[in-house]
Amino acid sequence: MRDYSECFVGLDVAKARNAVAIAEPGRSGEVRYLGEIDSAPEAMQRLVRRLGKRHGRLHFCYEAGCTGYGLYRQIKALGHQCTVVAPSLIPTKAGERRKTNRIDATKLARLMRAGELSAVWVPDEAHEAMRDLVRTRHAAAKSLRAKRQHVTSFLLRHGRWYPRKAWGSTHARWLAAQSFAHTAQTAAFHDMVEAVRCAEQRLARLEALIGEFVPQWSLAPVAKALQAVRGVDFIAAVAFLAEVGDLSRFANPRQLMAYLGMTPSEASTGDDVKRGPITKTGNSQARRILVESAWTYRFAPKVGARKLVKVSAAPDKVQAIAWKAQMRLTQRYRMLARRGKKANVVAVAVARELAGFLWAIAREMTGDSGDHAQATNKR
Repeated sequence: MRDYSECFVGLDVAKARNAVAIAEPGRSGEVRYLGEIDSAPEAMQRLVRRLGKRHGRLHFCYEAGCTGYGLYRQIKALGHQCTVVAPSLIPTKAGERRKTNRIDATKLARLMRAGELSAVWVPDEAHEAMRDLVRTRHAAAKSLRAKRQHVTSFLLRHGRWYPRKAWGSTHARWLAAQSFAHTAQTAAFHDMVEAVRCAEQRLARLEALIGEFVPQWSLAPVAKALQAVRGVDFIAAVAFLAEVGDLSRFANPRQLMAYLGMTPSEASTGDDVKRGPITKTGNSQARRILVESAWTYRFAPKVGARKLVKVSAAPDKVQAIAWKAQMRLTQRYRMLARRGKKANVVAVAVARELAGFLWAIAREMTGDSGDHAQATNKR
């Protein structure tokens, strides 16, 4: 049974000022708005200590957002509980038409007391640092694709295109030889090409940094093991774990699939069952990585020379799970394709089951393998 001697503090956090409300213990306890204070760490420390002296046990909560987890760690260091709340899962009344800092803070305090808020997973500082590096690399890759598209579009407007595989060494020499009737166009084109070269160098630097820091990472053994799975290379394994964290924190594969937003949506009532597309909740980056990896299963089961090095470095049980995944998912891909399913639908279905196999490998590497047969029985 809940100990109602604890007070609940709702914080509507912002860049400059935080709105504060407190809910007294018990169902009929008063919910008071305390006002706004400066968001600086020193001001928040004074607030926490003042409330702690007045009310004893406190449980703080605030919405996850751009302010990060610094406030969470500060409150925990001061000896109080703190929950970072998932904004998309906060209950909202259909008739609510007003939203202010005061209303938000009061609502958080009241809902936290009622146990109606869902917490997000908060990474430690080392994991957050690795995630920041991985996300920077993702932004660099996205920028590189955009810059390459600028070059391709420019050439197409002038009736030129490269007939073979682009962006290799031969393509680079072909680009360097291009010239146009007007000097201004030639200058603009070569500036675009230079921007592509700089973006490629930036991406290479970031990938080298990731390779440098991963060996000191707590999830490095799991990242190494995941590379035994088809379609999961070094960057994909590190990026997936950086976004999701320790996969063993999920009790079963279904929880991981739901966290990734890869389970079908549903709007059923009575005997009327209606299932729709996947929910797309949770971490979109991790979901994207899985879907990209799932496309490799359209080919026949195989372990190439480069992948063999990664597979051989994994423990025997991980190798067995990886091969079982390859056999199962290639068969699954072909079966769904024969049924006439759209290619994107097939890839997402395979990615959902791939998440289960990655969960099984992570549990094996953390020594809590459990019944990883569950990972292969999701239809």
